[in-house]
Amino acid sequence: MKDQLNSDLFDPRNEMDSDYSRGSAGSGGDFGFAFNDSNFSDRLLRIEIMGGPSDCLPDGEGCTSIADWARHRKRRREDMKKENVLDLSLCPEEQVLNDGQPDMDDAAGCENQDEEAVAMVEETQSGDEEANSNESSWNMACSTVLRVKTLHISSPILAAKSPFFYKLFSNGMRESEQRHVTLRINASEEAALMELLNFMYSNTLSVTTAPALLDVLMAADKFEVASCMRYCSRLLRNLPMTPESALLYLDLPSSVLMGEAVQPLTDAAKQYLASRYKDMTKFQEEVTALPLAGIEAILSSDDLQIASEDAVYDFVLKWARTQYPKLEDRREVLGSRLARFIRFPYMTCRKLKKVLTCNDFDHEVSSKLVLEALFFKAEAPHRQRSLAAEESATLNRRFIERAYKYRPVKVVEFELPRQQCVVYLDLKREECANLFPSGRVYSQAFHLGGQGFFLSAHCNMDQQSSFHCFGLFLGMQEKGSVSFAVDYEFAARSKPTEEIVSKYKGNYTFTGGKAVGYRNLFAIPWTSFMAEDSLYFINV
Repeated sequence: MKDQLNSDLFDPRNEMDSDYSRGSAGSGGDFGFAFNDSNFSDRLLRIEIMGGPSDCLPDGEGCTSIADWARHRKRRREDMKKENVLDLSLCPEEQVLNDGQPDMDDAAGCENQDEEAVAMVEETQSGDEEANSNESSWNMACSTVLRVKTLHISSPILAAKSPFFYKLFSNGMRESEQRHVTLRINASEEAALMELLNFMYSNTLSVTTAPALLDVLMAADKFEVASCMRYCSRLLRNLPMTPESALLYLDLPSSVLMGEAVQPLTDAAKQYLASRYKDMTKFQEEVTALPLAGIEAILSSDDLQIASEDAVYDFVLKWARTQYPKLEDRREVLGSRLARFIRFPYMTCRKLKKVLTCNDFDHEVSSKLVLEALFFKAEAPHRQRSLAAEESATLNRRFIERAYKYRPVKVVEFELPRQQCVVYLDLKREECANLFPSGRVYSQAFHLGGQGFFLSAHCNMDQQSSFHCFGLFLGMQEKGSVSFAVDYEFAARSKPTEEIVSKYKGNYTFTGGKAVGYRNLFAIPWTSFMAEDSLYFINV
């Protein structure tokens, strides 16, 4: 029985996989009654709270908002860069277990460099004052011990919750001789560490504000308490999100353990930013000032309310030129980070030509992107849908169409025997349904004879105003009083042959802003056009 108990308690992997799934506070793992109780403890934890120029207050203390918390931590990082690093040579190697030493697990969260390394020192009760004096000299320059806290701890409970403590307690310590452990922390970590230790017993926290929860989250990452990280992440997700908090969550340290535990939180932050700024034209100045992580979150969304992918490309260039004035830096961030979020296959050919000559992109990168886009455009519609479906389950969304204000079209141009173009506009059933009762949708512009044209689909009343119907119009972009005569033909693909059948043709002389078309293209009511057995919706 003893072996079984030890196996259950001391295997942190079992704990991390199971403790959070059992529920939150009050579940079977609640040992809150044993916290700092000598009757249920086998060791003493001596916490030395170190002070220095930047360690006057805990991070969360005095911070009433996420913005305050972020500013405070930024100041701490800047102060720490000015301080001397720890001198490990002053402490006997066999007495120190440091979370930055190579015997620690790769997933230990050591990438979090906001705080200096934490030292765990095993003490003996043999009265070896010389060893203790060496240990006390292992310190940061200009730091002093402000105060000392001593807690009764249960090594099985802490080891079961944290690989950090598990490795500490299984590092050759002889229980009969060595029962004291010394932990050094910054003053800024004190409140968060006490909350963390209490959580490891009770599976709950007493703090509820975002700054305090972030402090605990950082401490949990440092000491590898995955269950507490997930708990903090869940509580933070339940708090109201702001642009400042969303950006801060996306900027959390990128250790393996942190990334896994806060993934739902970072996903929620990305969704918040994408939703808030989906109409980027309303927040141009605010969006232009966002950092890279915020821009990536917005551009990854399929639901941007944007005129076209051309507009997305123009915005990305504007943002990059603002944030990265040096060409070399700009090329790097565009090529390695942002190009993947621009859906080049849905840009117009005219804009793709400009991409090839754009100096902001490395020529090799831009050539590859444009070539891929052109190959996609040349694919048959069923192959395009297949490529988009393959990518729908991945992070790469370059073949997936957004909900553009101006619908993409496929254009085939001819120069001889006369200038001519064939324009294909595809509309899904749900897109048409959204037009009822009086909506309209516009296509991207296409060009003929140097003039810009567009298609517009409408839901409107027939000429006798007796029923709704589907209409399609051809318009010329307004450019003064230029007259331009064209021959036109409207046709549609229909079942059962799925061949394109001509509906109307004629000749029209356009002037700026004029359009020609048919209010009831299919000569049927809207209800028949949208019916389940409609002839005009294919592959749905």
